[in-house]
Parts: sequence; C-alpha cells; structure tokens
Amino acid sequence: MAKAVGISHSSVQRIWREADLKPHLVRTFKVSNDPKFAEKVTEVVGLYMNPPDKVLVLCVDEKSQIQALDRTQPGLPLKKGRAATMTHDYKRNGTTTLFAALNVKTGEVIGKCLPRHRAKEFITFLNKIDSVVDKVLDVHLILDNYGTHKTKAVQNWLKRHKRFKMHFIPTSSSWLNLVERFFVEITGKKIRRGAFASVAELITAIEDYLSAHNANPKPFVWTKTAKVILEKHTRARAKLQAVKTGNQALDSEH
Repeated sequence: MAKAVGISHSSVQRIWREADLKPHLVRTFKVSNDPKFAEKVTEVVGLYMNPPDKVLVLCVDEKSQIQALDRTQPGLPLKKGRAATMTHDYKRNGTTTLFAALNVKTGEVIGKCLPRHRAKEFITFLNKIDSVVDKVLDVHLILDNYGTHKTKAVQNWLKRHKRFKMHFIPTSSSWLNLVERFFVEITGKKIRRGAFASVAELITAIEDYLSAHNANPKPFVWTKTAKVILEKHTRARAKLQAVKTGNQALDSEH
C-alpha cells in the first residue's frame, strides 16, 4: 500500500494505528440463519437467567476426537528466564471423545470418555446423567443440532425418561452453549499441554481434571438478555444484507 500511494511504510502503519485498523488480523464469524432463532434464544437464555423450580439445567456437548499426542522428545521444564518447551512434532496414539454436561447453577461437570460419538454413546451418557441426578429434579438439557442428539433411538429413550427435556440452540450458535467455555478451559489447561503415550493416559488426565474442577467448581454466569442478543443479531443481519446488496451492485456495473 505504501508503494501504491507514494508514502513511507511507517506512515501507513501510523495511519492504520490512529484509525484503529488492523488489516493483518482476520476473525471468523457466522450469523445464524435459523428460522426459529428468536424462539430458541429466548428459551435457552430463559433457562440460564430464570430457570423453573425443581429443574436442573445442564449444558451438554461432546468434545470429539481428542487426540492422545505424545511428543517425540522430552520437553524442558519451566525455569527462570525460560518458558517450558515441547517439540513441535508428535506421535498420534489414538483418540477419545469427552461427553460433558455442565451444571449451569453450580459449575460442576458430569463427564464420561467414550471411544466414539454416535447415538449409542450419547444414550450411554444420558444414562449416566440419569443415574447421578436426584430423581426429584426434572432435567433440562441444552444441546446443539448434531444429528446424534435427534435419532429415533434417542427419542425412544426420552419417551422412557419423562423428566428429561431437550432445548436445541439455533444453528451456528455454539457460543450459546455454556459447556463450550468448559471445553476451552480443559483444552488449554490440560489437553494441549499434555503428552500422552496412550488413550488410557489421556482419559486418566481428563478424569483427573474433572475431579479437580468439581472439587472447587465455579459457574459461568450468563449476563446477556435475550432482548440484547436479538437486537445484535438483527443489526448483524442488516449489515450482511447491506454488504451483499453492495457487492451485487458492483457486479452489475461490471
């Protein structure tokens, strides 16, 4: 750009800095096109901010295909003036899937590692939830739209377990499921930093993290009202439409 407009490289940098422009950064996003977006957001946020009495609200999802990665050489430990190190390359030793249900009120997590994430494994996890949650409570699950959560086998399980009710977040709205916050934490603090010679070692590390987390849980507090979210979503869709209209106008000119 400096060459194109005939000014120095530092001048371009100064202008971008003063305008708070960061062309070297790109962030991804996706605005949901779910036709029931407003209805689903209102329902889920209502469970976060004003849950019914005698109801346990759990945010459920799977962190699939977690790799048991072992480094090719031992890492060097943290010391004064030097960060801990690990080799850039690794050996793959298999995978596991973590099924997790985050208790919205307490921050505790019910977790189970299973080899795959089919309906069969999901029902196994539902049975675990059913076994550990007090029978006097109804159980409301907040989930994404993954096909495994909606199979005929799952629907039949729900018919036999009347206290369970599912609430699906809108498509392209994983940010609305609070268990994703927990997945970010376990990934950064345990999985990504580890070296695992086997899937069994990886599962043990995950289970140890779950135990430590549940010994001193802290809930993720939802603060955005449905009204605020819907207003922001409306503005985003309007901006996208304006960009689309502008691009179509440019294409017609050429």
